[in-house]
Order: sequence, then C-alpha cells, then structure tokens
Amino acid sequence: MLSEQDFPVGTRVVVQGKRGPEVATVRGQATPPDPKGRYGAVLHAATPEELSRWEALHRQGEDLKWLLRARARERRLPVKLVAVEFTLDESLVTISYSADERIELGPLIAELREHTRARVNFAAIGPREQAQMLGALGACGRENCSSTHLQDFAPVSIRMARDQQLPLNPEKLSGPCGRLLCCLQFEHTQYLELLKDLPRKNARVCHEGSGACGKVTKLHPLKGTVDIQTESGPVYDLPASELRRASEHAPAPQGKNRTEPATE
Repeated sequence: MLSEQDFPVGTRVVVQGKRGPEVATVRGQATPPDPKGRYGAVLHAATPEELSRWEALHRQGEDLKWLLRARARERRLPVKLVAVEFTLDESLVTISYSADERIELGPLIAELREHTRARVNFAAIGPREQAQMLGALGACGRENCSSTHLQDFAPVSIRMARDQQLPLNPEKLSGPCGRLLCCLQFEHTQYLELLKDLPRKNARVCHEGSGACGKVTKLHPLKGTVDIQTESGPVYDLPASELRRASEHAPAPQGKNRTEPATE
C-alpha cells in the first residue's frame, strides 16, 4: 500500500509552486512536503475537482494571454507576452513577459481587472525562462531540460565547456534559448572529479608499458584516457592509469630545438 508521499509516474499531484499551489504530473520520484515551505514539494494527489479547476484556469489564462496581446498591439507596447498563469487557489495571476526596454503596464492591469479578481503579478523573464515555458527540443532530440526537471537556472560559463573538453563552437554549445546549455552546469561537477585522475594538458608523460614519452594534447575524461603526441610523431590514446610524469632527465623530443643557443 502506498504512503501519502509515494506517487507513481504519471500521477497528477498538487505541488507548492513558486507563487502558490499548482497541479503537476509526476515524472520521477516524488518529493515529500518540505516543512520550510520550499517550492516544488508534493502536497497531495490532485482530486477530480482540483483537476477540473486547473484545466478551467488554464483555458482562462490562454484566453487572457491572447486578449492582452491584442491590447498591447493596439497600444503599440513593445512587449512580448509569453504566458498568463493562475495559482490553483486563483489568488494570483502571473503574466510573464519580455521587453527590451522599460514599459508602462498600467493599461494591461486595468484590462485584467475586468476579467479576474486575482492579484496581478507581472514577471519579466529572460530567454531561458521563455524556453522553459514554451518548450523546445534539445540537441539530444529530447525535450529540453528546463521544461522537464530543472527548477532553477544556475550560472553557466564557457569554462565549463573547456573542462568538459568540448569544442568552443557557439552553435553547438547553445540551447534553443540562444544561451549556453544548462546541461553544462549540472554535469560539470562529475567532470571535475574525473579530471582529478588525468594529467594536465601539455604535461610531459611516459607510458609505463612501452616507455614512450610525449606531450598530452587532449583529455578524454569519460574514458579515462589522454592523447599523447609522442616524440617520434604518432599520437596515441592511452589510459591515464598507465602513465607517469616524465622525469627531468627523460630523452628530449627529436628534431632541432629552435630555442637552444647556438654553439661556436
């Protein structure tokens, strides 16, 4: 018999959202109610009455979104209205929008007062939040992470791509929102752990089995191997566990050393 915190995947539940109670669908292990009231906690399974109310509020929100878009065009307001969302208790309606400049939203608030008594909240959102609300497919071919399981948007930097040995190609590192991929952030910690067992790039190492020495040119954290440019020319992909740091007296690379001072 299931406890009140156990809900099978696909169950419609009531959760504590950022602004109030909302209806959601379980996609994985349910989160027990948080005594501190943090959003995202599952409160209980949604009743038929709650589901009916949620669907009605969703339809109302869609109608209001198109109405406000029309009113914004009439007033030539440079704003993009992305979503109009009610909380389950209908105490708050949030209008998510994006704009390149500060705009006066008073006329739209007055328009809303004629259709709902809920408290009105305008929320300016960025490209990542837009992709989360509208939904999109990621480079992997699946629904983007922001629309499925991500609750917050942590900072993402190009350094994370470097640590993961990815080519610094903006087209391949950007998501549907045009910003750096969110998955770079939540995979970064694992890559840092894997990199601890690998030599640094450009380090000079030797292979214990063959004795061949060379310079590390590329790291493969997931495989636990590195590419070695040997002194004789060929490049080998070798396990990091079979390498040791080259001693100071190891043979120097073949070929002329252009930095070596000329002899008389």
